[in-house]
Amino acid sequence: MARFVKDLVLNKPEEFVTFVMNDYLQKNQFSMSDWKGEPAYRAGDAMLEGYKYLNWSYVNGTLHLEAWLKGNGGKEWDLDGFVAVAQKKPYKTSLEQLFTALQQDIPEGQSMEGAAVPVKTVDNTGAATAGLVLGILSVLFVWSPIISIILAAVGISRARMGIGSSKAGMAKAGKILCIIGAIVAVILWILNIVLTVGMLV
Repeated sequence: MARFVKDLVLNKPEEFVTFVMNDYLQKNQFSMSDWKGEPAYRAGDAMLEGYKYLNWSYVNGTLHLEAWLKGNGGKEWDLDGFVAVAQKKPYKTSLEQLFTALQQDIPEGQSMEGAAVPVKTVDNTGAATAGLVLGILSVLFVWSPIISIILAAVGISRARMGIGSSKAGMAKAGKILCIIGAIVAVILWILNIVLTVGMLV
């Protein structure tokens, strides 16, 4: 088993930890799934991003969190190392933001119930901005299909993370641009192959 494992001593109310964790899972589009018979939260897709998994529990004031990616052949990948760094780094960065949110001071006498929640939560505005920038670059580099497709794949991953942030519009625009860039790049790639084969015949 290769997983990123974190045990974080918080000694905070369970309702606070549950609120921040659920907020993180929702904003990053995790849903309950299954990993080889083990219940786990999953986000991502099979085509561009790959799948991200997460499990957590909170017992006696300590958060236990396990995170991993689905690797080749259904293996588990931790969040370190060069292989699949384009997937690993943003996931690990988002978890570090989560840990910061969990360690914040809670105003005394405040409850997690109700509309106004007096705590800071994870806001992936950086991912939204990155998604937009990568979307623009993927469109600009359609003349180089491989570069455009790589930019689009990474951009879609960032945009997905940013959709739950305060810059959701920017993230959505980035995702649309990434899709356009990838589609146009594939079409141009196919046309190039067809024209090359046609000239050889």
